[in-house]
Amino acid sequence: MQNQNMNQTGQQITPNMQPNATYSNNHGGHEVFDAHEVLAGIISMLDQYQMYEQHIQDSELKTIAQRQAAFVTQTYNTMVEAFSTGQDPAVPTKQYKMTQNNDVVYGVKPGQPKKPNKSVNELSDQGLSAYMLGITKSLSTLLAMTALEMTNPVLRRVIADSVPNFIELSYEIFLYQNKNGYYQVPQLMQQDMNLMLNSFAKAQQQGNISH
Repeated sequence: MQNQNMNQTGQQITPNMQPNATYSNNHGGHEVFDAHEVLAGIISMLDQYQMYEQHIQDSELKTIAQRQAAFVTQTYNTMVEAFSTGQDPAVPTKQYKMTQNNDVVYGVKPGQPKKPNKSVNELSDQGLSAYMLGITKSLSTLLAMTALEMTNPVLRRVIADSVPNFIELSYEIFLYQNKNGYYQVPQLMQQDMNLMLNSFAKAQQQGNISH
């Protein structure tokens, strides 16, 4: 009779090597790697915001950076709890509410060509806000891709719900840049714009839509 503590290959089974073992937090391997990448990315964002804040001159931009950092810190804590326990976090995902209005200035005005700074002494609010925008946009994309790889339903929902928030962080910075002339938005000629806007028509609805 085969020893009950041996598997078919003759290898002894220890508590950590039981076949078909189930994990209480039901995370998949790929999911764990993605979650690590997300959490490390958020840490990087918070660390960089601390560095940027030391050089920001505009009080409005500094307030945006501080408010965003505080919100993302709570988001990070919520993700860490959901990841480590696999259960509903004590503090659920919140909704970020920006203070900028939605008015966009369209058109392009001539300005000086951009070039790399020679030293940190040349850091400006234009450049710093651009760095902030780059970070939040990158994390928005990363969170969206990662949410598609989650197997744990709680962690998936926490990350998925955070995508709109990081998009909102990005949009707030864009609006700040736009009104200060840092991020200019060109438009098509009116005739071309009208043609593009009217290039599609609604489709006839097929089947029943459940409400």
